[in-house]
Amino acid sequence: MLPLLRTAVFSWKPSRTLSSMAGMYETTGWGKESKEGKFKPIKFQRNLPGDDDISFDMKYCGICHSDVHFANNDMGNTQYPCVPGHELAGVVTAVGKNVQGFAIGDQVGVGCIVDSCMECRSCQDSLEQFCEKGMTMTYNYETVHGHIRTNTNYTFGGYSTSQTVNKRYLVKIPKSYPLEAAGPVFCAAITMYSPLAYWKATDGGLNVGVVGIGGLGQMGVKLAKAMGNKVTAISTSPNKKDTALEIGADNFVVSTDKESVKSASDSLDLILNTVSANHQLADYLPLLRRDGTLVQLGLVMAPHTVSQFPFIMKRIKVTGSAIGGMKETQECMDFCAKHNIVPQIKLIKAHELDSVYEALGKKNDQVVRYVLDIDASK
Repeated sequence: MLPLLRTAVFSWKPSRTLSSMAGMYETTGWGKESKEGKFKPIKFQRNLPGDDDISFDMKYCGICHSDVHFANNDMGNTQYPCVPGHELAGVVTAVGKNVQGFAIGDQVGVGCIVDSCMECRSCQDSLEQFCEKGMTMTYNYETVHGHIRTNTNYTFGGYSTSQTVNKRYLVKIPKSYPLEAAGPVFCAAITMYSPLAYWKATDGGLNVGVVGIGGLGQMGVKLAKAMGNKVTAISTSPNKKDTALEIGADNFVVSTDKESVKSASDSLDLILNTVSANHQLADYLPLLRRDGTLVQLGLVMAPHTVSQFPFIMKRIKVTGSAIGGMKETQECMDFCAKHNIVPQIKLIKAHELDSVYEALGKKNDQVVRYVLDIDASK
């Protein structure tokens, strides 16, 4: 899930000056020119590929709930025109001379990150999402690092016909994987894969809980199960039980039902909480075993109130996680391909964007992920 934050402008020298980059080309996207505006075709410019860059034709772009927040200026920092989209999937059309491992015709994708400083400790550890000078996200972020350029001072996203990025931020999509379903892997799947990997669930044998069985949660259940863990799906809605069990959950807990929660108390080693609506994380702490960890993934602006007592008595932890670095994102893509983990999607055309945004604005717990079909929208 795209973090709903805005990078600051830093007074430091980019690692590559804009004058050393290639020229510009015009492309078309679908975006909004104001908060109240409707989606419409928008012309803008991207940089042509330099020696370290790759260009690709966009084929599909997943639609994340974060896109709705940005397009509607819910945080008050959206720059217009805004072309959203950070779940990009396409086919390579040009490769810079210094690029290895990619060729014209390859299936590739881009997620939430299109640039970073490449020099700080986090970047050196391939944890670009924690870049100490601020990562540049795929849209609505200032182009401060010098590896990507538009005709404005901020990025445009994947609801567009083409993209150019530095090789570092590109993910190769295996030929066996359906291209139309790949975009959500670079957002929903990596958001779940990264904490699973960090807290050793990739080795299997843990009892893992996933709170919220929507776009993020469905991928969390599938990933945790494929890694060899016992998975408990947790939802406020009893109606999600059948869906949760179908996608791999072993158990189902209704978080608003005291008896359901009690039956699963002290049972989980790790809980991934995807809920982005206001709630209290303390409601899930009784489910943790001693030394268990609750990972906050959904962004909630309202404060949480917790008692220190369960932390003392069970040595439990509450922490957070944000998407994943580029090395980890490629690992996630390869894992999904190997285990045939494919998100449930629904293809739409650009003229449907307004109605889809309206639906997502009302409710954000559906399992199906909307994906914009670029070729069908031209």
